[in-house]
Amino acid sequence: MKRLLPDTVFTRLFGLVVAALLTTHLVMSGLFLFFGPPAPRDEPPRPPLARTAPGLRPTLVPGEAVQQPPPPPLGSRSRFPPGFWLAQLLTLSIIGLLAWYGARRLARPIQQLTQAAARLGDNLEAPPIAESGPLETRQAARLFNRMQDKLRLQLAERSRFLAAVSHDLRTPLTRIRLRSAQLDDTALQAKLGKDIDDMTAMLDATLAYLRDESQQESWQLLDITALLQVLAEDAQEQGHHVSVDGHADSLLTLPGSLRRCLDNLLENALRYGERADIHLQQSGDTVCIEIRDHGPGIPENRMSSVFEPFVRLEESRNRHTGGVGLGLAIARDAARRMGGTLTLHNAPQGGLIARLTLPRDAHGDLYPL
Repeated sequence: MKRLLPDTVFTRLFGLVVAALLTTHLVMSGLFLFFGPPAPRDEPPRPPLARTAPGLRPTLVPGEAVQQPPPPPLGSRSRFPPGFWLAQLLTLSIIGLLAWYGARRLARPIQQLTQAAARLGDNLEAPPIAESGPLETRQAARLFNRMQDKLRLQLAERSRFLAAVSHDLRTPLTRIRLRSAQLDDTALQAKLGKDIDDMTAMLDATLAYLRDESQQESWQLLDITALLQVLAEDAQEQGHHVSVDGHADSLLTLPGSLRRCLDNLLENALRYGERADIHLQQSGDTVCIEIRDHGPGIPENRMSSVFEPFVRLEESRNRHTGGVGLGLAIARDAARRMGGTLTLHNAPQGGLIARLTLPRDAHGDLYPL
């Protein structure tokens, strides 16, 4: 069952303050009701007085009725006058406003910390959060900023390491290729050339995978229908059969990550299934992209393992026509970076379905005020 109010720190603080103050007022009103001064009672009617001239003392006249003033209405006999209830309503309104303001100020630093943590995975170069609020939230903000600085330094160090590895490994591979060209045995020369090509492909794929993790980009509105049309037209120009159907509105996403994710999924579908059918569907606040191939599919017990880096399925995929086993790993990481999910399913009619589900607004604040 869906909650009526979100379960946040602000909601809990506001409810606690309002409940405490309201209980206090109810207890005080009850004590005043039971132990306060009694309400004034109606006086008994006086005997009739005779009419007298001005300045003379009236005298009682037996048997003559004198009109008495009407009894007070029931509302005036109440212990609490209307002004009391109006004052109570005004007091509760002021208490509720102050409780909302105080809970908002107390919860604001925690919400800022949560929003900064959500943005950290998308942009490591985001500015540090303000160290404000109570002592605990200031300490948490200080530790968060320190952690962000350390992550930024580690990624910069890894980038330098990747550049050094790329240079150091390509140099001996080039020397091996040149020396293998001097061999007289053409069969051995072809085998060495094939091994060198495989090592170069593995090196390029590994470096691309690691660089893709550290790459930062900004969120933008993207016409996803046009993007899929462009991918299909590029594949058709290369002689592949690709179809696209469906429509969706513009999507707030990471354009580079989405392009790499779809490129890898489409490449896998064309490599192992010969043709690809792309279906685009929008429902509510999500967008679903399905890419179906017409290949052998994947065994059900190996569905989760194909997302791991360097994992290849020799039983269902041709080892000599594929890459090094990084395409799905890159696609899944890109989907997670955009706040979406990537799943694989075997189609009932045969083939594999790669389903990419993306939120339409994955970059919004978690707890907007």
